[in-house]
Amino acid sequence: MSEDDLATRKMQFLYALRSRGVTDKRVLGAMEEIDRGPFVRGLFADRAYEDMPLPISCGQTISQPSVVGLMTQALQITPRDKVLEVGTGSGYQAAILAKLARRVYTIDRHRRLVREARDIFENLDLHTITAITGDGSHGLPDQAPFDRIIVTAAAEDPPGPLLAQLKEGGIMVLPVGQSDAVQSLIRVHKTATGLEYDELRDVRFVPLLEGLGKD
Repeated sequence: MSEDDLATRKMQFLYALRSRGVTDKRVLGAMEEIDRGPFVRGLFADRAYEDMPLPISCGQTISQPSVVGLMTQALQITPRDKVLEVGTGSGYQAAILAKLARRVYTIDRHRRLVREARDIFENLDLHTITAITGDGSHGLPDQAPFDRIIVTAAAEDPPGPLLAQLKEGGIMVLPVGQSDAVQSLIRVHKTATGLEYDELRDVRFVPLLEGLGKD
């Protein structure tokens, strides 16, 4: 692909984000700065700038860019925030978070995905991300509490351990649903008096599983 073709595809990529509701200038700036290309490998590399989910290693997917943008936007991240991401996947979401937050912790049950993501973070000089292999459904109690939590796999309900690790005044964004066919993206605000829920849109994510992967 020529440099002109690449520039055109990136411009179309940003236009697609805006047309699908990603309007926050900081989020758009981060998504312009973080090239999706390095996070998509193999057969699908030439489709990195299309607004669609794509397969990655370990039977997982890299999310549709507009969904990444909308989830990031819903978090309302400030430059002082410490963020937990459950489900590192390709590392693309964590890289965008790193451009917006003070510190990002990302956890995935697949060692291979964490290893590959770390390599990309190193190549991009993203040194505020800590990538960990572990059971994300339990969060990271050693680093809690978090200002923001994002979950990139669907649970039936917001996991209790993650809610417990969210600061008062914090926000969590995650897909919830009992099957991979019916899921809603929700935002949870933790207030002094309890939890407030907003339903944002229909989505489709891989399920949130307990334990570690075999790879």
